[in-house]
Amino acid sequence: MKKNEKKGSFYTQKFGSFSKKIQLVNEHFDLFTLDPFLGDNPEPIPYDKRDYYKIMLFKGKAKVLYADKVLEAKQQVLSFSNPLIPCKWIEKENVQGGVFCIFDKQFFHQFADLSDYSVFQPGGNHVFELSDEQLEKSVALFERLFEEFESDYKHKYDVLRTTVFELMHLAMKMEPSSSIQSTEINASQRISSMFLELLERQFPINDSHKSINLRTASDFAKQLNVHVNHLNRALKQTTNKTTSELIAERLLQESKILLKHSQQDISEIGYSLGFSEATHFSNFFKKHTDTSPSQFRNV
Repeated sequence: MKKNEKKGSFYTQKFGSFSKKIQLVNEHFDLFTLDPFLGDNPEPIPYDKRDYYKIMLFKGKAKVLYADKVLEAKQQVLSFSNPLIPCKWIEKENVQGGVFCIFDKQFFHQFADLSDYSVFQPGGNHVFELSDEQLEKSVALFERLFEEFESDYKHKYDVLRTTVFELMHLAMKMEPSSSIQSTEINASQRISSMFLELLERQFPINDSHKSINLRTASDFAKQLNVHVNHLNRALKQTTNKTTSELIAERLLQESKILLKHSQQDISEIGYSLGFSEATHFSNFFKKHTDTSPSQFRNV
């Protein structure tokens, strides 16, 4: 940015250059402007949050809720979302625009393991407040993404992968974002909300999602970056049920759906729901329904 260039015109110019919404042309990577998904009548999100990682450049004020913390976006931020680390953006104010890219693990197949990088790890820093200089660098990288994405270059996806990693490394070189432990938001409610969203993201079981990733209370606590006892206390306080009870209820609900509406055999259903042996699944189902999976299916 030139020294004599006004900050306002810089934002208008840069965010305005992203005004065209890019349509999905690749099943593993896409780019969007933020505008259609804001306001009183936002468009539905055109992708499944449980599948995609997201990097977003956002200008405005907001709070970002995680199970273990509340972060504040004060002016302009670069944020990173992992499909297995749920978060919620609330209290958005003075939003002046934004852009984001989404991608799945398959996009980086044989290129890199995203779980090796702190911006996508539980307990890592996911929201980074930007200086004007850092914003300018971030905007330039998103401009490169948009330009390359629309090009006919046969190796453009290699360039897109490299540019995504430049965004990741730009963030990881920054100082950690300041966090705010909000006294206005009940911690137990926040943890419960994040847990229930993470639980629900694993379903339904179908051809594109053949099995669940998280099966036990410890699995969920690790992903949410809270102690399992803390998770249990929060859920008991807000739902009057334990973590294991809530997991079991959702597994039972999905097992009934699969038994009635899928062609999978019982052992395949059990495996997809995290049971290593068909007998373990049968025992679980009978314990909660007083009938076997085969009897339930044939009724």
